[in-house]
Amino acid sequence: MKIQINDKKKKDVFVSLFHILKSCSSTINLNLTSNTMHIQGMDKSHICLFNVVLTSQWFDEYKINNDAKISFSSSVFYSIISTKADNQNLHIFMANETDDQLEIKFETEGEAKKKDFKKSFKMPLIEYEYEEMNIPTPEYDAEFSFSSKQIADIFSQLNNFSDDIIMQCSENDVNLSANGANGEMKVEIPIDELTSFSIVEGEVITLTYSLAYINKMCISNKLSNDIDFSLSNECPLKINYDLGNDSNLVFFIAPKMNDL
Repeated sequence: MKIQINDKKKKDVFVSLFHILKSCSSTINLNLTSNTMHIQGMDKSHICLFNVVLTSQWFDEYKINNDAKISFSSSVFYSIISTKADNQNLHIFMANETDDQLEIKFETEGEAKKKDFKKSFKMPLIEYEYEEMNIPTPEYDAEFSFSSKQIADIFSQLNNFSDDIIMQCSENDVNLSANGANGEMKVEIPIDELTSFSIVEGEVITLTYSLAYINKMCISNKLSNDIDFSLSNECPLKINYDLGNDSNLVFFIAPKMNDL
């Protein structure tokens, strides 16, 4: 197995991706095939499911000799890859798929070698049993896309007032509100301020979710410029990051049933 990322923006995306994932799960399971790197898992409360697909085209080099599943600590892996320098290429490899450790290196090319020293790491793999789920693709009642930076700021502000968020979509706007002991905050987002929007004609959708979980999923604006949200009374909230090259990160979070 040999994987390499040279592009600075994609290295930032890769680090940010695992920054988010480590807040959801202590263990990462990589399902590696010749075409894709697939990561799926749930938080310990089974409220949030995450699903990541990175195609081979997303990487500068992606070579998998034999399909494999490997597992490791999400916090240890993040602590390693976050040591990268801007000019360093990221190399991830295993001599063979039966190894019990993952090797990671940062190497610099050209004149930048004088400033950024080569770094290498060895990280132990762990035993982890996870059965991947087949995720259905339902029709959602409402879908909208919004600036990742703006929505992260809004969610952070709402979190000062409650641990829950009420999301309401109508044909006119998207309303986000939080109401708790410290008071109430409501944000009204007109449709023309959204990157994209669609809703079933005449429908008004009001659902409540854990704001703590949503904040974990929307803490970074380095993954993509916009975040896609899909809501339905019949399905979990879907939060999607388009990572390019037919790759994406998707979160599913169950609504708070007692507030419906």
